[in-house]
Amino acid sequence: MTKHTLGSYPHMLGFEQLERLLERTAKSGNEGYPPFNIEQTSDHSYRITLAVAGFREEDLSITVEDRQLVIRGRQHDDSADRVFLHRGIAARQFQRSFVLADGVEVGEAAMENGLLHVDLTRARPETVVQTIRIKKG
Repeated sequence: MTKHTLGSYPHMLGFEQLERLLERTAKSGNEGYPPFNIEQTSDHSYRITLAVAGFREEDLSITVEDRQLVIRGRQHDDSADRVFLHRGIAARQFQRSFVLADGVEVGEAAMENGLLHVDLTRARPETVVQTIRIKKG
């Protein structure tokens, strides 16, 4: 079976960066924790919602690194002075990554009822028509 790349399609010029983004996304290793939703809130805006019950705002960090939204969580384990008869809620850390398209900007982030909401907006693309002059040879 032959692996096709975007470069193997003659009409797809200059999409090498997109191909690298797709490969990076496939290798990001996002596991299933924490669960999340992505919803479209308007024609040009989105909201990512992560279920982060047990995390405080100071336990979470949100960064944009090389067109990639990275959300990290690290709970402080304060169980040293506590005795658990059953421990089903573990303090665990996570990292979730989302690759952002050109023009997508991260807006506000808010915590509400154990959910972290991160709002994204996409700039409306300008319609550009360019006429190329043909030189006489």
